Amino acid sequence: MKSKISLYSKTILTSIGQIMLQENPWTGLLFLAGIFYGSVAMGIAAILSAVTALITALLLKFDKNEIEQGLYGFSATLVGVALIFFFKPEPVIWIAIIAGSSLAAILQHIFIKRKIPVFTLPFIIITWIGLYIFHNVFIIGGPASGSELLNDQNELATVAHGFGEVIFQGSILAGVIFILAVFINNPVAALYAIASGVLSAYISLQFSEPQTDIHMGLFSFNAVLCAITFSGTRVRDGIYVLFSILVSTLFDIYMVKMGWPPLTFPFVASSWITLLLKKSVPAKYR
Repeated sequence: MKSKISLYSKTILTSIGQIMLQENPWTGLLFLAGIFYGSVAMGIAAILSAVTALITALLLKFDKNEIEQGLYGFSATLVGVALIFFFKPEPVIWIAIIAGSSLAAILQHIFIKRKIPVFTLPFIIITWIGLYIFHNVFIIGGPASGSELLNDQNELATVAHGFGEVIFQGSILAGVIFILAVFINNPVAALYAIASGVLSAYISLQFSEPQTDIHMGLFSFNAVLCAITFSGTRVRDGIYVLFSILVSTLFDIYMVKMGWPPLTFPFVASSWITLLLKKSVPAKYR
């Protein structure tokens, strides 16, 4: 019994770590610490979502190795945190978190079986549906505003905010914790992601986006995910990282201008485009 609890706990933390593509329970634990620092309700939602996804995967007998790799929990965890971020934590929201997390695991399974790399697409689809329902059908108000004063607007603070916003965290400390969490598992990915925060902020400035939004990392978190995804030790990896950062930031800017909640769709879309680019390159140069 103890071994099963230990295995399930490790799987839950690994699932949370997979939010930034890190198959490491210690990374997941640090992510969870950063989430709890920002909001206890979000921390509880993250655990509830990851547990729900695990139970769903076990009940539906998904592949054991895929479960232990955390592949069914990261989109679900993002669903839980997102719904607490956007809405008051009323009972119906907690019910939606459970239902959405279970559905996220099922969607992830459908795509995995078809070998389609959808990254966080299940989270995006379910959260968009939730935003529509709770803004237009069963109306739930937003959470109490706890506006954070932006005292630091330097590049380092912007980078920390970019990491933090991947999991809806607006504090510099949470961002720093997330940077360390990635670094302990993959230093190269962490360094690429740090550089992506600066580059995406610069691109956003060229398009005259609001400086407050830029420094809060709202145009950087998708770029951070792209940098982690395509990071590597070869020169060509750096080219793919640069390309994906540019594409994701442009997607981000466009969706914000159109009034659409981008979530991590710019990351997913730019990753698809970058993967197509990689496939088009002759095999000997890949």
